[in-house]
Amino acid sequence: MRKRSGKEGRYVFDSSAFFALFEDEDGVETVQNLLEKAQKGDIIIFSSFVSYTEVLYVTYQKEGEEKAQHRVDLMNRLAITRVDSSPELGLIAGRLKAIHSISFADAWVAATAIMLGAILVHKDPEFEELGDKLEMLRLPV
Repeated sequence: MRKRSGKEGRYVFDSSAFFALFEDEDGVETVQNLLEKAQKGDIIIFSSFVSYTEVLYVTYQKEGEEKAQHRVDLMNRLAITRVDSSPELGLIAGRLKAIHSISFADAWVAATAIMLGAILVHKDPEFEELGDKLEMLRLPV
């Protein structure tokens, strides 16, 4: 396994990264490349519990429960570490939400990247105002 240094080896996937993968959207190659590197142990990918919830409910509303559950099952099989709520994470998310015009869900995702010192992988323009707080890999929209 290659040695990872700092942020270069740590990523957080927003739900938009998963939708790029599932819907074969622009940026899918980048997401697939990162997943391959994670599978080899070259990097670590994390995802907030909120992204699992978002993928479930958005897919459920658009394509039904069966497809939604299939996508969550797939997410659980990928080389991704799920990050669930914690008191520390909640404080970071709460501060972000209090200070910035971002959604509640995006506050949790950004807080995850900040807490882990990871690069946030996303397509969501709402994260742009957090550019001074965390490093981002913006997927094409």
